[in-house]
Amino acid sequence: MEVEETGEARTSWSGETQSVLCDHAGKKRKQDPVPEPVVRIIEDDEEEEENEMKSDHIKDSEEPSHKRVKPVGKSNSLTGVITPVKKPTLMRIGQHISRSISFRTDARPLPPAPLRSRTKPSSFPRRRNSQCWSDTVENHDLTAKEIKRQEVIYELTQGERQLIDDLSLVKKVYYEPMLKLDIMTESELGQIFGTLDSLIPLHEDLLSRLERLRGSEKTVGEVGPTLMNWFPCLEAYVTYCCNQVGAKALLDQKKHEKRVEHFLRLCQESSFSRKLDLWNFLDLPRSRLVKYPLLVKEIQKCTPSDHPDEDTLPDALELIQSIVAEVNKKTGEAECQFYRRGLIYLEDSQRLSEIQQSRFLYCHGELKNNKGQRLHVFLFELALVLTRPMEDREGGQLFNVYRQPLPNALINLEEIPDGEAGGGGTFRGAFTGGNDKVKNCFRVSSRGRSKANPYSLQANDSFSKQQWITCLRQAIVQSRDRTAQTSQSQLPLHLDPALCHIAELSLSSDTDMADHTSR
Repeated sequence: MEVEETGEARTSWSGETQSVLCDHAGKKRKQDPVPEPVVRIIEDDEEEEENEMKSDHIKDSEEPSHKRVKPVGKSNSLTGVITPVKKPTLMRIGQHISRSISFRTDARPLPPAPLRSRTKPSSFPRRRNSQCWSDTVENHDLTAKEIKRQEVIYELTQGERQLIDDLSLVKKVYYEPMLKLDIMTESELGQIFGTLDSLIPLHEDLLSRLERLRGSEKTVGEVGPTLMNWFPCLEAYVTYCCNQVGAKALLDQKKHEKRVEHFLRLCQESSFSRKLDLWNFLDLPRSRLVKYPLLVKEIQKCTPSDHPDEDTLPDALELIQSIVAEVNKKTGEAECQFYRRGLIYLEDSQRLSEIQQSRFLYCHGELKNNKGQRLHVFLFELALVLTRPMEDREGGQLFNVYRQPLPNALINLEEIPDGEAGGGGTFRGAFTGGNDKVKNCFRVSSRGRSKANPYSLQANDSFSKQQWITCLRQAIVQSRDRTAQTSQSQLPLHLDPALCHIAELSLSSDTDMADHTSR
């Protein structure tokens, strides 16, 4: 492109922008001959770009020193070195310069990034190997249903391998270093880790059995008998899971110590932990236990009707379900005993027999009362207990019983709909500041004891509220049924001999009634 200036100067534009240098009198200055420019786009070749820049610098340095050149540094752009001409022409030149600069800037590669010091290894969670059974075989002639069955069995096998790796990791990385460095005593570590060490060979046994079932084509035929023979070993989980309630409380207590907190934090930030803390690892066996019934159901679902496993898998499923139910029952009893021992009674009247007779907990957690105070509420099998958490001298958690506990059989439950006015009344405006409307609240009261005033409670969210209401309704119904059965069993058994024949009557037959009447 050529631009003519006042009929005298002519400038050629290319990929490398050129300009006409003039003195203050407007006369054209003498310039060295410049070869005909070639339009070239340089995108990624950084070396050629540097050579070109050096060449331009050499040309500028070869200019005669007596020439009067306007410093470029004093202008904001290349338009500062253009000879003043008519306004329309200057505007067109400026537009072309802007386009040329933009064009060249887009094509120029980014400058090399500065050298940086070597960064630390990534601490992102390490992903588990998500390999499927079909990835381990090259060719097979199985049906889609059989492929699904092999996938589930392979998932069972891989799950055992991963659990063994995790439990071994816990022993090697947590238990042994903390014992060696005297971060915790051997007694404390024994309470926290429980019988975890005995679970490793148990799962290694199942893994070896499953691997022996794999044939030359890496398929498993009959798996039901193996599971039937191994599932009874899971009764060892009763001891481990029952210990978890006290283990969690002790671990939370020890985390307040700086050495323990520092060690656990370093382990969690390491790549081997996959961002899991110690308790996540200690809870893995329980999570694995409740997954066995699901895996057996899935295997049974994918098993053909003429397969040998069709007869054994239902029995294996029933067995594992009964084991899981027994573990849950024993764990619930241990949890109930643990929290019951932590109750501090302020009055003798608070020691209800229903609390001592309770065998399990329906639920427990934090709720607010009508004064906005945070309470820890326990719904035992037979009683509802409101408490205020506290700590003993060693940092252990205790619970001061707040007000009078309520027997479940005597509870009246009232669900407070969202939107009821929150100011004044029972709530005293504590839930909402007296201006807004209450949310996620319910009220419990006693039918027969004057000391037990109504308690208005607020949950953290709507889901928590529904959980509490569901558990309370279940506890009330079951407690009343139990009370009714107990009352019937305590009725006097001494009846009038003349009326004894009435107990022998069969209401299903009028003949029997006639026979007894005729006597």
